[in-house]
Amino acid sequence: MRTADEPEFIRLVQAEVEHIRNRLRGMAMISRGIVPNLVLSQRAVERMLSPASQLMADETGEAMVGFVIKADTPEGLPTIYVLDTISPDETAVRRSHTFQQGDALQDEIIWWLQENWHFHRERHRGTGSLQDRFDVPLRYLGDWHKQPGSMIQPSHGDHMTALSWLDDDELGMDSLLVPIVTVGHAPIIGETDLAVNYITVPMDNGSDMRVDWWYIHRDVRKFQPVHPKVVPAGQLPSMMKYGWHVVLADRLTDETFALADDGLLVRTLFYECDGEVPLEFCFVTIRQGASSFVLFVTQHDYPHSAPQAYHAPYVAGVDLMDPVASFQLLWDAATPIIDPPDWRWTSDKKLIDYLYAIEVEMGLRQPPIQIIPVFDATDQPLSDADAVGGGLERPDAGDAHADTEAQEHD
Repeated sequence: MRTADEPEFIRLVQAEVEHIRNRLRGMAMISRGIVPNLVLSQRAVERMLSPASQLMADETGEAMVGFVIKADTPEGLPTIYVLDTISPDETAVRRSHTFQQGDALQDEIIWWLQENWHFHRERHRGTGSLQDRFDVPLRYLGDWHKQPGSMIQPSHGDHMTALSWLDDDELGMDSLLVPIVTVGHAPIIGETDLAVNYITVPMDNGSDMRVDWWYIHRDVRKFQPVHPKVVPAGQLPSMMKYGWHVVLADRLTDETFALADDGLLVRTLFYECDGEVPLEFCFVTIRQGASSFVLFVTQHDYPHSAPQAYHAPYVAGVDLMDPVASFQLLWDAATPIIDPPDWRWTSDKKLIDYLYAIEVEMGLRQPPIQIIPVFDATDQPLSDADAVGGGLERPDAGDAHADTEAQEHD
């Protein structure tokens, strides 16, 4: 007879069996020396060299993005491609014996790169612009960081951090790359055929930067050395340029607040508007009670490049709580707004200035009042109040106070 606790018991048994299976697989991977192939882009290596050279005394580091391509056969080794590294934001803590990465900027950049790569794959699948082997998602691979002195292996703290990441089911990662950068090494003379887990790169001060590459799998649960191979630019896909909304976060905040303060409901998103990457960053705006929207489309290098405005009538199904789906509906019905004849875009202007010019041209807004200075007989400009009032003299504060006292006395 089954009991009420039997399903929970079965679940626990299954979890324990899976745990044992994973550990056995991990032991087999260690005994057979199963680690992935590792390919590094020259760009990634150069990106590691720059901060390591500038912060010689402090620890530093960056996130890495690339591909994990599984082999076609069960016995084949996967290949990890490191394409680029991403610097942390200003919240990163760099000291002589500690480094803590910021995360907000890195997360935004990784998301931006992943979305652009996804669209590139969808757009160019089966063409010469996308090799079949690289038709895989772009993913976060791990972090590299610089350690002091000759500490070429991950520390105990690095090990604990890696395991906590791998054990987090929400992250869904089964492996991590944890390369360790050290500087100040004597240059290596000559070449060797030995398969080592590090690369060396000459620095401007005559010494070498060394990068030791370590790999950890959730089933193995210990760091394993992995042999890297560096390939020149052009042999691997290059990442998209960062969007302005990522690198100019303060500008994005100012733009959004300025539109909202003028009484518009605003939603933002990035979207494919012209059929190619990088994606465009877009604004959906509408005034309360209006029956149509104004869409603003900006390129990745905005504000250096001018925005484009579009008019979109209200269509059924628009729900601004879902900006992407709403923009798709509006974009299909949108028509370009012709810039006003006297409008010229410069990088110091903002979308609200653009909107003002459009609304003035459409007769929806009065042009700003221009005050023309008026001069008196001494060629001194009158104040704005005097100019508007025909130059009538206003009593000063003392006269007003005296008049009030006289009225109270009477």
